[in-house]
Amino acid sequence: MMNSVEPTSVASRYSTLLMRWADEESEDVLERAYELGRSAWAEGVGVVELVLLHHKSLASLLHRLETPDEVERVARSAGLLAAECVSVFEMAMRGFQEANSVLEESNRRLEAANRELDAFSYAVSHDLRAPLRAIDGFSQALIEDYANRVDAEALHRLNQLRSATRRMNELIDDLLRLSQVSRLEISREPTDLSALAAEVGAELQTRSPHRGVELRIRSDMIIRADPRLMRIVMENLLGNAWKFTGMVTSPQIEVGQVREGGEVVHFVRDNGIGFDMTEAERLFHPYQRLHGAELFPGTGIGLATVQRIIERHGGQVWAEASPGEGATFKFRIPGAGSEDVPSHGRRLR
Repeated sequence: MMNSVEPTSVASRYSTLLMRWADEESEDVLERAYELGRSAWAEGVGVVELVLLHHKSLASLLHRLETPDEVERVARSAGLLAAECVSVFEMAMRGFQEANSVLEESNRRLEAANRELDAFSYAVSHDLRAPLRAIDGFSQALIEDYANRVDAEALHRLNQLRSATRRMNELIDDLLRLSQVSRLEISREPTDLSALAAEVGAELQTRSPHRGVELRIRSDMIIRADPRLMRIVMENLLGNAWKFTGMVTSPQIEVGQVREGGEVVHFVRDNGIGFDMTEAERLFHPYQRLHGAELFPGTGIGLATVQRIIERHGGQVWAEASPGEGATFKFRIPGAGSEDVPSHGRRLR
């Protein structure tokens, strides 16, 4: 059956063309039949409907012809008009078949690339970690066994070596996480962003019990997203806020949501050292750092991971900041957000 046009519309147009064809078997009529086929395709008419219309219109026309010779001539040649009209559908099907072939080939290549990436990830995870563990172990043994036999400079160098191996291990972990995030299947379900933020904040406080950070978390922020991946988002955004408020006398971090342009936007805001917005584009690129690793350790991959996760949810992430006045990281996920509720804050000590 027809989808979006009246049967009488296509039928009358085709019937008119068929009558013209009976009078003059011209290229102009064939071109118009082709255009009618294109129109029918665009409007949702199927090839079966066109064939039925052809037979109905032809039967009506043949009844009106006066001589057997005319009936025979029109009956023989009318198929050419019908073929021209439905040729659009044949060409479209060929296009679909070619597109499917290209898509299948692309999928095969993607699967092969994923297999190579899995092999690479395995090599990174195992083959690179083994020598790193050996370097760290031997360095520790040297420090423990020869601490009284070497000078302070040698001990400092050995500690630097252990620090470099730990940093390399962190870099491997972050690279693997970034790779896995790109390939994990998204599972959208109701996710309590407030609870995730509270869990991550409690873990940060446990690791830094001396920090008197005031963490305010808006309650009942329920979004439809992948809970595993959103936890990674909170770990990175809150971890950054925690890190960059380390030199502030009264550190404050807020997790909340606002409405911007009719959409719910979630944010993590801090009163840390901030940054110059002219450098903001570098934030979400792997290995890009706006502050020195000596004061603020890290691999420079966390925000790239956040961006990858938010984009995989079909959303956006961006930053707003000023030097010395803190930073705010905002993100939106389509269809995510809870109704307006009062903010709820608590101080972690």
